[in-house]
Amino acid sequence: MILIDGYNLLWAVNQTSDTTGSPDDVELCRILGRYLKQIGQSGEIIFDGIGPPDKTGFDNITNLEVFFSGRNSDADTVIEDKIKADTAPKSLLVVSSDRRLRDAAHSRKAESVKSQVFWNDVQKELSKKEKLDEPTQKQQWLTESETEQWLKLFGIEQ
Repeated sequence: MILIDGYNLLWAVNQTSDTTGSPDDVELCRILGRYLKQIGQSGEIIFDGIGPPDKTGFDNITNLEVFFSGRNSDADTVIEDKIKADTAPKSLLVVSSDRRLRDAAHSRKAESVKSQVFWNDVQKELSKKEKLDEPTQKQQWLTESETEQWLKLFGIEQ
């Protein structure tokens, strides 16, 4: 399980993107959903506040649950509580550059990674081409005699 400090990651992403290529919170979640699906993981992203009035943009994002801390809390506190409550903290990865969260993760022997490092990993993984799951025979070229047979069948002269 990956726990992500939403606005902390978004800030790191915006620091490395040009102004036209910076995703908003919904687009960031969609990118993370594709990443998590590709690596076979699930995750939760927690943003400060109550979020936008219309949260439908966050619906149907694969492998990622989106949370907002609410009016009376902040994302750091929610993430800290999730770290404390986790029954298998060694399997957690906490994504934040916030020292408070990184310390909370380490105190429970959970792994933590700074937001910029995580974003670099996301970009590298998503830039990989999907592996072909085709049989080897399907990836091979036709032999010369097979080509001639097909050309004859379709009445194509050589």
